[in-house]
Amino acid sequence: MRIGIGYDIHRLVAGRDLVLGGVGISHEKGLLGHSDADVLLHAVCDALLGAAGLGDIGHYFPDSDLRYKGISSLLLLERVGETLSAGSWQVGNIDIVLIAERPRIAPYIDEMKANIARALGLPPSRIGLKATTNEGLGSIGSGEGIACYAVALIVEQEK
Repeated sequence: MRIGIGYDIHRLVAGRDLVLGGVGISHEKGLLGHSDADVLLHAVCDALLGAAGLGDIGHYFPDSDLRYKGISSLLLLERVGETLSAGSWQVGNIDIVLIAERPRIAPYIDEMKANIARALGLPPSRIGLKATTNEGLGSIGSGEGIACYAVALIVEQEK
C-alpha cells in the first residue's frame, strides 16, 4: 500500500473553456495551460504517479510536446491508470479538494467523480471530491486562478 499527493494550480484567463474533472463548466474564464488545463485531473494524475514512485505528469506529458496541445486530461488520466496497471498497481481510493472562488462546483461533483471513476475503471464510491473557496484571500480568492490537492492510495495487485 502506498500513498501519493498531487497539487496543481492554473491561472484563469479569458478566451479559454473551463474544464474541471472532465466537465465543461460555463464560466467567463477558463484555465490557461498546454492541455485542457484541467487542474483537478492534473492533481489526481500527480497523486497517482507519486504514490507509485513514477514522477509527475510533466514527465509523461510534457508541455513541450505538441501531441498534448489541447488534449483532454481525461485521456491523460486513463494513460496514468494504464501505467499503474502495467506496474501491478491498482487504485484503492482518491480524495480531492478543489479550491475556487467561482464558479460554484457543487452541481458538477457527481459528474466529475463519475468521469474519474470511468477513466480509472473504479466505482465512483472510491472517489472523494470536495470544493471550497479561499475566502477571498490571495490569488485564488481574487479569482485569478483555481488550485487542487489530491491524495491517492494505491495497492499492489496480486500476481
